Amino acid sequence: MISKSILLTALPILMALLAGLVLPYQAASNAAVGRALGHWLWGAFTSLTVSSLVVIAALLILRVPMPDLSKAAQGPWWLWIGGVLGALYVAGAAALTPKLGTAGFLVLVVAGQILTSVIVDHFGLVGAASKPVNLARVAGVLLILGGVLLVQGGWTTSPEPGRAMIER
Repeated sequence: MISKSILLTALPILMALLAGLVLPYQAASNAAVGRALGHWLWGAFTSLTVSSLVVIAALLILRVPMPDLSKAAQGPWWLWIGGVLGALYVAGAAALTPKLGTAGFLVLVVAGQILTSVIVDHFGLVGAASKPVNLARVAGVLLILGGVLLVQGGWTTSPEPGRAMIER
């Protein structure tokens, strides 16, 4: 039988892995619905609307109590930027996945996340504990940026979406 401590350790890791596993599908889906609706912003809007409906349903099903907005209103300004940044990501996925390909878009997203995370950690921004940049972290960022170049493969644009390799 799996011990409780192993489960408590493994569950967040598996959930994060699942979140990463679905991102390529989200990016490709946002791009496809944007093409179907005539503009990438409609793809982003559709994704964010469906996301809102799913969260509202979860709040109702789980009977989550109403928040005390006054507490959040007293917090720092950056408490409120998550929605804006999420919208930028979703819109970027819808607009850029057709141009960069799913792997190209996501490897650049990951590179941006790692680079920014190192900066956030170094300066202790948005409430993060300070973790100074060192040679190992710089080497890690450089390896990831090298991976971006390898995955993107010469920065060519992707073929028409939906065309099979045989058709080319």
